[in-house]
Amino acid sequence: MYDLPAAEALRKAAAAARRLARRCAREPRALDVLTALACLALMALDVPGLAAAEDNPLNGVMAALVLAAGASSLLLRRFAPWVPFLVALVLLGWLHELTLAQFALYSLARYRGRLAGAVGVVGYVLFAYVMFTLPGWPVHRGDTLSEFLSLVVPIGVLAAGVGVAANRQDLVRELQAQRAATQALEAVQQERLRIARDVHDFVGRELTLLSVRSQVLGRRAGATPYAAGFDELSETARSAHRMLNEIIVQRGVDGAPTPGLEALPELAAASGRAGSPVELLVDGAAYRLSPLRQAAVHRVVQECLTNAAKHAPGEVVEVRVRVVGGRLRVGVRNALPAGVAGVVGSAGASGLSGSSGSAGASGSFGSAGASGSFGSAGASGSFGSAGASGSVGASPGAAGAGRGDAGLSGGGFSGAPGALGAGISGAGAGAGAAGVAPVSAGIGTVGMAERVRAVGGTFTAGPHAGAYVVEADLPTGDLT
Repeated sequence: MYDLPAAEALRKAAAAARRLARRCAREPRALDVLTALACLALMALDVPGLAAAEDNPLNGVMAALVLAAGASSLLLRRFAPWVPFLVALVLLGWLHELTLAQFALYSLARYRGRLAGAVGVVGYVLFAYVMFTLPGWPVHRGDTLSEFLSLVVPIGVLAAGVGVAANRQDLVRELQAQRAATQALEAVQQERLRIARDVHDFVGRELTLLSVRSQVLGRRAGATPYAAGFDELSETARSAHRMLNEIIVQRGVDGAPTPGLEALPELAAASGRAGSPVELLVDGAAYRLSPLRQAAVHRVVQECLTNAAKHAPGEVVEVRVRVVGGRLRVGVRNALPAGVAGVVGSAGASGLSGSSGSAGASGSFGSAGASGSFGSAGASGSFGSAGASGSVGASPGAAGAGRGDAGLSGGGFSGAPGALGAGISGAGAGAGAAGVAPVSAGIGTVGMAERVRAVGGTFTAGPHAGAYVVEADLPTGDLT
Protein backbone atom coordinates (compact mmCIF):
# COMPACT_ATOMS: atom_id res chain seq x y z
CA MET A 1 0.00 0.00 0.00
CA TYR A 2 1.06 3.56 -0.57
CA ASP A 3 -0.35 6.90 0.45
CA LEU A 4 -2.43 8.68 -2.16
CA PRO A 5 -1.99 12.38 -2.54
CA ALA A 6 -4.49 14.43 -0.58
CA ALA A 7 -6.21 15.83 -3.70
CA GLU A 8 -6.70 12.34 -5.16
CA ALA A 9 -8.09 11.08 -1.88
CA LEU A 10 -10.55 13.97 -1.69
CA ARG A 11 -11.63 13.38 -5.28
CA LYS A 12 -12.29 9.70 -4.64
CA ALA A 13 -14.17 10.51 -1.44
CA ALA A 14 -16.34 13.05 -3.27
CA ALA A 15 -17.07 10.55 -6.04
CA ALA A 16 -18.03 7.91 -3.47
CA ALA A 17 -20.29 10.41 -1.73
CA ARG A 18 -22.02 11.26 -5.02
CA ARG A 19 -22.61 7.59 -5.78
CA LEU A 20 -24.02 7.07 -2.31
CA ALA A 21 -26.26 10.11 -2.68
CA ARG A 22 -27.61 8.89 -6.04
CA ARG A 23 -28.25 5.47 -4.57
CA CYS A 24 -30.04 6.95 -1.59
CA ALA A 25 -32.08 9.22 -3.88
CA ARG A 26 -33.41 6.11 -5.62
CA GLU A 27 -34.33 4.57 -2.24
CA PRO A 28 -36.91 6.76 -0.43
CA ARG A 29 -36.58 4.86 2.83
CA ALA A 30 -32.82 5.36 2.92
CA LEU A 31 -33.32 9.07 2.21
CA ASP A 32 -35.78 9.32 5.11
CA VAL A 33 -33.25 7.69 7.43
CA LEU A 34 -30.57 10.15 6.34
CA THR A 35 -32.97 13.05 6.91
CA ALA A 36 -33.77 11.85 10.43
CA LEU A 37 -30.06 11.42 11.21
CA ALA A 38 -29.30 14.91 9.90
CA CYS A 39 -32.04 16.41 12.06
CA LEU A 40 -30.77 14.50 15.12
CA ALA A 41 -27.23 15.72 14.47
CA LEU A 42 -28.40 19.34 14.46
CA MET A 43 -30.51 18.88 17.57
CA ALA A 44 -27.61 17.19 19.36
CA LEU A 45 -25.95 20.60 19.48
CA ASP A 46 -28.64 21.63 21.98
CA VAL A 47 -28.16 18.63 24.29
CA PRO A 48 -25.69 20.36 26.64
CA GLY A 49 -28.00 23.34 27.03
CA LEU A 50 -31.01 21.12 27.66
CA ALA A 51 -29.11 19.14 30.30
CA ALA A 52 -28.04 22.36 32.08
CA ALA A 53 -31.47 23.99 31.92
CA GLU A 54 -33.35 24.24 35.21
CA ASP A 55 -36.85 24.18 33.70
CA ASN A 56 -36.73 20.48 32.76
CA PRO A 57 -35.60 17.35 34.63
CA LEU A 58 -33.62 15.89 31.74
CA ASN A 59 -29.98 15.01 31.94
CA GLY A 60 -27.72 14.61 28.94
CA VAL A 61 -28.67 11.01 28.17
CA MET A 62 -32.42 11.59 28.60
CA ALA A 63 -32.30 14.71 26.46
CA ALA A 64 -30.50 12.80 23.69
CA LEU A 65 -33.11 10.01 23.83
CA VAL A 66 -36.01 12.46 23.67
CA LEU A 67 -34.49 14.26 20.71
CA ALA A 68 -33.76 10.93 18.98
CA ALA A 69 -37.40 9.90 19.44
CA GLY A 70 -38.52 13.21 17.97
CA ALA A 71 -36.18 12.87 14.99
CA SER A 72 -37.36 9.31 14.34
CA SER A 73 -40.83 10.68 13.62
CA LEU A 74 -39.40 11.97 10.31
CA LEU A 75 -39.44 8.38 9.07
CA LEU A 76 -43.19 8.92 8.59
CA ARG A 77 -42.83 12.19 6.70
CA ARG A 78 -43.86 10.76 3.31
CA PHE A 79 -46.99 8.96 4.45
CA ALA A 80 -48.05 10.93 7.53
CA PRO A 81 -46.25 14.32 7.56
CA TRP A 82 -48.62 15.70 10.18
CA VAL A 83 -47.11 13.30 12.75
CA PRO A 84 -43.60 14.87 12.78
CA PHE A 85 -45.27 18.31 12.70
CA LEU A 86 -47.24 17.58 15.87
CA VAL A 87 -44.15 16.06 17.52
CA ALA A 88 -42.23 19.23 16.60
CA LEU A 89 -44.89 21.36 18.31
CA VAL A 90 -44.58 19.18 21.45
CA LEU A 91 -40.80 19.64 21.53
CA LEU A 92 -41.28 23.35 20.85
CA GLY A 93 -43.58 23.73 23.85
CA TRP A 94 -41.59 21.46 26.15
CA LEU A 95 -37.93 22.00 25.26
CA HIS A 96 -38.25 25.10 23.03
CA GLU A 97 -36.63 23.11 20.21
CA LEU A 98 -37.00 24.68 16.75
CA THR A 99 -34.88 22.35 14.60
CA LEU A 100 -37.43 19.57 14.20
CA ALA A 101 -40.07 22.15 13.26
CA GLN A 102 -38.04 23.14 10.18
CA PHE A 103 -37.82 19.55 8.92
CA ALA A 104 -41.48 18.92 9.72
CA LEU A 105 -42.70 22.04 7.86
CA TYR A 106 -40.55 21.16 4.85
CA SER A 107 -41.95 17.61 4.77
CA LEU A 108 -45.52 18.85 5.20
CA ALA A 109 -45.25 21.28 2.29
CA ARG A 110 -43.46 18.82 0.00
CA TYR A 111 -45.67 15.80 0.47
CA ARG A 112 -49.01 17.53 1.06
CA GLY A 113 -48.73 20.60 -1.12
CA ARG A 114 -48.85 24.36 -0.79
CA LEU A 115 -52.09 24.60 1.21
CA ALA A 116 -50.92 22.16 3.88
CA GLY A 117 -47.60 24.02 4.08
CA ALA A 118 -49.33 27.36 4.61
CA VAL A 119 -51.59 25.90 7.30
CA GLY A 120 -48.58 24.36 9.01
CA VAL A 121 -46.66 27.67 9.01
CA VAL A 122 -49.60 29.57 10.49
CA GLY A 123 -50.13 26.94 13.18
CA TYR A 124 -46.42 26.87 13.99
CA VAL A 125 -46.12 30.67 14.31
CA LEU A 126 -49.25 30.98 16.47
CA PHE A 127 -48.17 28.15 18.77
CA ALA A 128 -44.68 29.60 19.09
CA TYR A 129 -46.13 33.04 19.88
CA VAL A 130 -48.23 31.55 22.68
CA MET A 131 -45.11 29.88 24.07
CA PHE A 132 -43.28 33.20 23.81
CA THR A 133 -45.90 34.98 25.91
CA LEU A 134 -45.71 32.35 28.65
CA PRO A 135 -42.97 32.46 31.31
CA GLY A 136 -39.87 30.39 30.68
CA TRP A 137 -39.19 31.25 27.02
CA PRO A 138 -35.40 31.16 26.66
CA VAL A 139 -33.62 34.41 25.89
CA HIS A 140 -31.57 32.90 23.07
CA ARG A 141 -34.85 32.14 21.22
CA GLY A 142 -35.80 35.82 21.22
CA ASP A 143 -35.99 38.20 24.15
CA THR A 144 -38.21 40.82 22.51
CA LEU A 145 -41.12 40.37 20.11
CA SER A 146 -39.11 41.67 17.16
CA GLU A 147 -36.28 39.24 17.90
CA PHE A 148 -38.77 36.42 18.29
CA LEU A 149 -40.47 37.21 14.98
CA SER A 150 -37.17 37.62 13.15
CA LEU A 151 -36.09 34.17 14.34
CA VAL A 152 -39.23 32.03 14.42
CA VAL A 153 -41.15 33.31 11.40
CA PRO A 154 -38.31 33.02 8.83
CA ILE A 155 -37.56 29.48 10.01
CA GLY A 156 -41.11 28.33 9.27
CA VAL A 157 -41.64 30.34 6.07
CA LEU A 158 -38.34 29.33 4.49
CA ALA A 159 -38.75 25.66 5.37
CA ALA A 160 -42.28 25.55 3.97
CA GLY A 161 -41.25 27.55 0.89
CA VAL A 162 -38.47 25.10 0.07
CA GLY A 163 -40.95 22.26 0.59
CA VAL A 164 -43.47 23.82 -1.83
CA ALA A 165 -40.74 24.26 -4.45
CA ALA A 166 -39.70 20.62 -4.03
CA ASN A 167 -43.35 19.59 -4.34
CA ARG A 168 -43.64 21.43 -7.64
CA GLN A 169 -40.46 19.76 -8.88
CA ASP A 170 -41.88 16.38 -7.93
CA LEU A 171 -45.03 17.16 -9.89
CA VAL A 172 -43.02 18.27 -12.92
CA ARG A 173 -40.94 15.10 -12.87
CA GLU A 174 -44.05 12.96 -12.50
CA LEU A 175 -45.75 14.72 -15.41
CA GLN A 176 -42.65 14.30 -17.56
CA ALA A 177 -42.51 10.60 -16.71
CA GLN A 178 -46.22 10.22 -17.52
CA ARG A 179 -45.75 12.08 -20.80
CA ALA A 180 -42.83 9.86 -21.77
CA ALA A 181 -44.83 6.75 -20.87
CA THR A 182 -47.84 8.05 -22.82
CA GLN A 183 -45.72 8.78 -25.88
CA ALA A 184 -44.19 5.32 -25.74
CA LEU A 185 -47.64 3.76 -25.37
CA GLU A 186 -48.99 5.80 -28.27
CA ALA A 187 -46.06 4.71 -30.43
CA VAL A 188 -46.77 1.08 -29.58
CA GLN A 189 -50.48 1.55 -30.26
CA GLN A 190 -49.82 3.18 -33.61
CA GLU A 191 -47.50 0.35 -34.61
CA ARG A 192 -50.01 -2.25 -33.51
CA LEU A 193 -52.78 -0.41 -35.34
CA ARG A 194 -50.69 -0.32 -38.51
CA ILE A 195 -49.93 -4.03 -38.20
CA ALA A 196 -53.60 -4.80 -37.55
CA ARG A 197 -54.66 -2.84 -40.60
CA ASP A 198 -52.06 -4.55 -42.75
CA VAL A 199 -53.17 -7.95 -41.49
CA HIS A 200 -56.80 -7.07 -42.08
CA ASP A 201 -56.18 -5.72 -45.58
CA PHE A 202 -53.71 -8.27 -46.95
CA VAL A 203 -54.90 -11.40 -45.15
CA GLY A 204 -58.54 -10.42 -45.72
CA ARG A 205 -57.87 -9.96 -49.41
CA GLU A 206 -56.20 -13.35 -49.69
CA LEU A 207 -59.06 -15.02 -47.83
CA THR A 208 -61.51 -13.35 -50.20
CA LEU A 209 -59.58 -14.59 -53.22
CA LEU A 210 -59.40 -18.06 -51.69
CA SER A 211 -63.16 -18.09 -51.24
CA VAL A 212 -63.74 -16.89 -54.79
CA ARG A 213 -61.35 -19.40 -56.33
CA SER A 214 -62.91 -22.19 -54.32
CA GLN A 215 -66.30 -21.22 -55.72
CA VAL A 216 -64.80 -21.24 -59.24
CA LEU A 217 -63.41 -24.72 -58.75
CA GLY A 218 -66.69 -25.87 -57.24
CA ARG A 219 -68.61 -24.66 -60.30
CA ARG A 220 -66.12 -26.31 -62.62
CA ALA A 221 -66.29 -29.56 -60.63
CA GLY A 222 -70.04 -29.71 -61.29
CA ALA A 223 -71.62 -32.88 -59.94
CA THR A 224 -68.31 -34.60 -59.15
CA PRO A 225 -67.46 -35.65 -55.57
CA TYR A 226 -64.96 -32.79 -55.38
CA ALA A 227 -67.64 -30.08 -55.54
CA ALA A 228 -68.63 -30.46 -51.89
CA GLY A 229 -65.01 -30.13 -50.82
CA PHE A 230 -64.56 -26.92 -52.78
CA ASP A 231 -67.75 -25.51 -51.28
CA GLU A 232 -66.54 -26.41 -47.80
CA LEU A 233 -63.20 -24.75 -48.51
CA SER A 234 -64.99 -21.60 -49.69
CA GLU A 235 -67.14 -21.50 -46.55
CA THR A 236 -64.06 -22.04 -44.35
CA ALA A 237 -62.29 -19.10 -46.00
CA ARG A 238 -65.39 -16.96 -45.55
CA SER A 239 -65.63 -17.97 -41.88
CA ALA A 240 -61.94 -17.15 -41.35
CA HIS A 241 -62.49 -13.74 -42.92
CA ARG A 242 -65.45 -13.13 -40.63
CA MET A 243 -63.42 -14.10 -37.54
CA LEU A 244 -60.60 -11.83 -38.70
CA ASN A 245 -63.08 -8.97 -38.93
CA GLU A 246 -64.37 -9.70 -35.44
CA ILE A 247 -60.88 -9.77 -33.94
CA ILE A 248 -59.77 -6.53 -35.61
CA VAL A 249 -63.05 -4.65 -35.28
CA GLN A 250 -64.63 -5.77 -32.03
CA ARG A 251 -61.50 -5.96 -29.90
CA GLY A 252 -59.90 -2.93 -31.52
CA VAL A 253 -56.25 -2.19 -30.92
CA ASP A 254 -55.68 -1.18 -27.27
CA GLY A 255 -58.72 1.04 -27.13
CA ALA A 256 -58.51 2.24 -30.75
CA PRO A 257 -61.57 0.63 -32.41
CA THR A 258 -62.16 0.47 -36.14
CA PRO A 259 -64.17 3.49 -37.34
CA GLY A 260 -67.93 3.03 -37.33
CA LEU A 261 -70.95 5.21 -37.97
CA GLU A 262 -69.59 8.05 -35.86
CA ALA A 263 -66.90 8.56 -38.52
CA LEU A 264 -69.39 9.01 -41.41
CA PRO A 265 -69.76 12.80 -40.96
CA GLU A 266 -65.99 13.14 -41.29
CA LEU A 267 -66.06 11.07 -44.49
CA ALA A 268 -68.88 13.24 -45.84
CA ALA A 269 -67.00 16.43 -45.02
CA ALA A 270 -63.84 15.13 -46.71
CA SER A 271 -65.84 14.18 -49.81
CA GLY A 272 -67.40 17.64 -49.89
CA ARG A 273 -63.98 19.27 -49.72
CA ALA A 274 -62.92 17.05 -52.62
CA GLY A 275 -65.78 18.40 -54.77
CA SER A 276 -68.48 15.75 -54.26
CA PRO A 277 -71.05 17.07 -51.74
CA VAL A 278 -72.77 14.45 -49.60
CA GLU A 279 -76.31 14.36 -48.21
CA LEU A 280 -75.98 12.11 -45.14
CA LEU A 281 -78.91 10.67 -43.19
CA VAL A 282 -78.32 8.11 -40.41
CA ASP A 283 -81.04 6.72 -38.16
CA GLY A 284 -80.36 7.05 -34.45
CA ALA A 285 -81.01 3.33 -33.94
CA ALA A 286 -78.14 2.49 -36.30
CA TYR A 287 -75.61 3.73 -33.73
CA ARG A 288 -76.62 0.82 -31.50
CA LEU A 289 -75.31 -1.74 -33.97
CA SER A 290 -72.35 -3.93 -33.12
CA PRO A 291 -68.89 -2.58 -34.02
CA LEU A 292 -68.53 -5.27 -36.70
CA ARG A 293 -71.65 -4.14 -38.56
CA GLN A 294 -70.82 -0.47 -38.13
CA ALA A 295 -67.39 -1.13 -39.62
CA ALA A 296 -69.03 -2.88 -42.60
CA VAL A 297 -71.27 0.16 -43.20
CA HIS A 298 -68.29 2.50 -42.87
CA ARG A 299 -66.35 0.43 -45.43
CA VAL A 300 -69.23 0.47 -47.93
CA VAL A 301 -69.82 4.23 -47.62
CA GLN A 302 -66.10 4.98 -47.79
CA GLU A 303 -65.65 2.97 -50.99
CA CYS A 304 -68.77 4.50 -52.56
CA LEU A 305 -67.61 8.05 -51.85
CA THR A 306 -64.17 7.24 -53.24
CA ASN A 307 -65.68 5.84 -56.42
CA ALA A 308 -68.09 8.77 -56.77
CA ALA A 309 -65.26 11.27 -56.46
CA LYS A 310 -63.26 9.31 -59.04
CA HIS A 311 -65.95 8.62 -61.66
CA ALA A 312 -68.64 11.25 -61.03
CA PRO A 313 -66.88 14.31 -59.61
CA GLY A 314 -69.12 17.21 -58.69
CA GLU A 315 -72.27 15.09 -58.42
CA VAL A 316 -74.24 15.08 -55.17
CA VAL A 317 -73.99 11.76 -53.33
CA GLU A 318 -76.96 10.67 -51.23
CA VAL A 319 -76.14 8.37 -48.31
CA ARG A 320 -78.95 6.80 -46.30
CA VAL A 321 -78.47 4.44 -43.34
CA ARG A 322 -81.78 3.18 -41.95
CA VAL A 323 -83.03 0.47 -39.60
CA VAL A 324 -86.25 -1.05 -40.91
CA GLY A 325 -87.93 -4.13 -39.46
CA GLY A 326 -84.83 -5.62 -37.90
CA ARG A 327 -82.75 -5.01 -41.02
CA LEU A 328 -80.12 -2.40 -41.70
CA ARG A 329 -80.57 -0.73 -45.09
CA VAL A 330 -77.66 1.21 -46.56
CA GLY A 331 -78.19 3.13 -49.78
CA VAL A 332 -75.72 5.30 -51.70
CA ARG A 333 -76.87 7.07 -54.85
CA ASN A 334 -75.20 9.52 -57.22
CA ALA A 335 -75.89 10.70 -60.77
CA LEU A 336 -74.05 8.84 -63.52
CA PRO A 337 -71.38 10.72 -65.46
CA ALA A 338 -72.38 11.88 -68.92
CA GLY A 339 -72.29 9.19 -71.63
CA VAL A 340 -72.40 6.17 -69.33
CA ALA A 341 -75.42 3.92 -69.80
CA GLY A 342 -76.33 0.43 -68.80
CA VAL A 343 -78.73 -1.69 -66.88
CA VAL A 344 -78.70 -2.48 -63.25
CA GLY A 345 -76.56 -5.26 -61.89
CA SER A 346 -77.65 -7.24 -58.91
CA ALA A 347 -75.94 -9.00 -56.05
CA GLY A 348 -77.27 -11.64 -53.80
CA ALA A 349 -75.97 -13.08 -50.60
CA SER A 350 -73.31 -14.96 -52.48
CA GLY A 351 -71.95 -12.15 -54.59
CA LEU A 352 -72.44 -9.86 -57.55
CA SER A 353 -73.96 -11.06 -60.76
CA GLY A 354 -74.02 -8.91 -63.82
CA SER A 355 -76.31 -8.68 -66.80
CA SER A 356 -75.38 -7.29 -70.14
CA GLY A 357 -76.78 -5.41 -73.07
CA SER A 358 -76.03 -8.29 -75.41
CA ALA A 359 -78.17 -11.28 -76.11
CA GLY A 360 -77.72 -14.49 -74.23
CA ALA A 361 -78.33 -16.22 -70.96
CA SER A 362 -76.49 -15.64 -67.70
CA GLY A 363 -72.77 -16.37 -67.74
CA SER A 364 -71.40 -19.43 -66.07
CA PHE A 365 -68.71 -22.06 -66.34
CA GLY A 366 -69.82 -24.78 -68.66
CA SER A 367 -69.89 -25.91 -72.21
CA ALA A 368 -70.72 -23.95 -75.30
CA GLY A 369 -74.34 -23.19 -75.70
CA ALA A 370 -76.98 -20.99 -74.29
CA SER A 371 -75.11 -20.17 -71.09
CA GLY A 372 -71.73 -19.43 -72.64
CA SER A 373 -68.52 -21.34 -72.22
CA PHE A 374 -65.12 -21.01 -70.61
CA GLY A 375 -62.65 -19.53 -73.08
CA SER A 376 -65.05 -19.38 -76.01
CA ALA A 377 -67.45 -16.91 -77.51
CA GLY A 378 -70.62 -17.50 -75.50
CA ALA A 379 -73.52 -15.44 -74.37
CA SER A 380 -73.40 -12.93 -71.54
CA GLY A 381 -70.78 -12.74 -68.83
CA SER A 382 -68.85 -16.03 -69.11
CA PHE A 383 -65.45 -16.16 -67.48
CA GLY A 384 -62.83 -15.09 -70.01
CA SER A 385 -65.26 -14.98 -72.90
CA ALA A 386 -66.43 -12.15 -75.06
CA GLY A 387 -69.68 -11.73 -73.16
CA ALA A 388 -71.31 -8.94 -71.29
CA SER A 389 -68.34 -7.35 -69.62
CA GLY A 390 -65.61 -8.44 -71.97
CA SER A 391 -62.14 -9.43 -70.86
CA VAL A 392 -58.84 -7.83 -70.12
CA GLY A 393 -56.92 -7.22 -73.29
CA ALA A 394 -59.69 -8.37 -75.60
CA SER A 395 -61.16 -6.20 -78.27
CA PRO A 396 -64.96 -5.63 -78.49
CA GLY A 397 -66.74 -8.57 -79.99
CA ALA A 398 -63.73 -10.88 -79.89
CA ALA A 399 -63.40 -14.05 -77.86
CA GLY A 400 -61.07 -13.06 -75.01
CA ALA A 401 -58.65 -15.23 -73.16
CA GLY A 402 -58.25 -13.04 -70.10
CA ARG A 403 -60.31 -12.49 -66.97
CA GLY A 404 -63.42 -10.33 -67.22
CA ASP A 405 -65.69 -8.97 -64.57
CA ALA A 406 -68.30 -11.64 -65.17
CA GLY A 407 -67.78 -15.26 -64.35
CA LEU A 408 -69.30 -16.39 -61.05
CA SER A 409 -72.97 -16.02 -61.81
CA GLY A 410 -74.96 -17.10 -58.78
CA GLY A 411 -71.93 -18.21 -56.83
CA GLY A 412 -69.15 -15.69 -57.07
CA PHE A 413 -68.53 -12.12 -58.11
CA SER A 414 -69.49 -10.92 -61.54
CA GLY A 415 -69.49 -7.37 -62.64
CA ALA A 416 -72.31 -5.24 -63.88
CA PRO A 417 -71.90 -3.07 -66.95
CA GLY A 418 -71.79 0.51 -65.93
CA ALA A 419 -70.91 -0.36 -62.35
CA LEU A 420 -68.89 2.34 -60.65
CA GLY A 421 -65.59 0.94 -59.39
CA ALA A 422 -61.94 0.38 -59.98
CA GLY A 423 -62.02 -1.66 -63.16
CA ILE A 424 -60.36 -4.96 -63.82
CA SER A 425 -62.06 -5.52 -67.16
CA GLY A 426 -61.73 -3.89 -70.51
CA ALA A 427 -64.41 -2.76 -72.89
CA GLY A 428 -66.25 -5.76 -74.21
CA ALA A 429 -69.21 -6.55 -76.35
CA GLY A 430 -71.45 -5.86 -73.33
CA ALA A 431 -71.14 -2.16 -74.04
CA GLY A 432 -74.13 -2.85 -76.17
CA ALA A 433 -75.95 -0.43 -78.35
CA ALA A 434 -74.99 2.51 -76.23
CA GLY A 435 -71.57 2.42 -77.85
CA VAL A 436 -69.74 3.61 -74.78
CA ALA A 437 -67.44 1.72 -72.47
CA PRO A 438 -69.17 0.87 -69.21
CA VAL A 439 -67.71 1.76 -65.85
CA SER A 440 -66.77 -1.63 -64.47
CA ALA A 441 -67.41 -3.16 -61.07
CA GLY A 442 -63.92 -3.97 -59.96
CA ILE A 443 -61.95 -4.80 -56.85
CA GLY A 444 -63.53 -2.04 -54.75
CA THR A 445 -67.05 -3.30 -55.41
CA VAL A 446 -65.98 -6.88 -54.72
CA GLY A 447 -64.47 -5.74 -51.41
CA MET A 448 -67.70 -4.01 -50.40
CA ALA A 449 -69.74 -7.10 -51.25
CA GLU A 450 -67.42 -9.37 -49.30
CA ARG A 451 -67.55 -7.09 -46.25
CA VAL A 452 -71.35 -7.14 -46.33
CA ARG A 453 -71.47 -10.88 -46.89
CA ALA A 454 -69.16 -11.42 -43.90
CA VAL A 455 -71.97 -10.26 -41.59
CA GLY A 456 -74.72 -12.16 -43.43
CA GLY A 457 -76.01 -9.39 -45.68
CA THR A 458 -76.81 -8.89 -49.35
CA PHE A 459 -75.40 -6.33 -51.74
CA THR A 460 -76.45 -4.77 -55.04
CA ALA A 461 -74.67 -2.21 -57.18
CA GLY A 462 -75.32 -0.78 -60.61
CA PRO A 463 -76.88 2.02 -62.68
CA HIS A 464 -80.58 2.68 -62.34
CA ALA A 465 -82.75 5.52 -63.71
CA GLY A 466 -79.81 7.75 -64.60
CA ALA A 467 -78.00 7.23 -61.31
CA TYR A 468 -75.56 4.73 -59.87
CA VAL A 469 -77.10 2.99 -56.86
CA VAL A 470 -75.38 0.87 -54.21
CA GLU A 471 -77.61 -0.89 -51.72
CA ALA A 472 -76.69 -3.17 -48.81
CA ASP A 473 -79.11 -5.08 -46.61
CA LEU A 474 -77.71 -6.44 -43.34
CA PRO A 475 -79.21 -8.08 -40.26
CA THR A 476 -79.04 -5.74 -37.29
CA GLY A 477 -78.18 -8.50 -34.83
CA ASP A 478 -78.32 -7.60 -31.15
CA LEU A 479 -78.54 -3.85 -30.66
CA THR A 480 -76.52 -2.48 -27.75
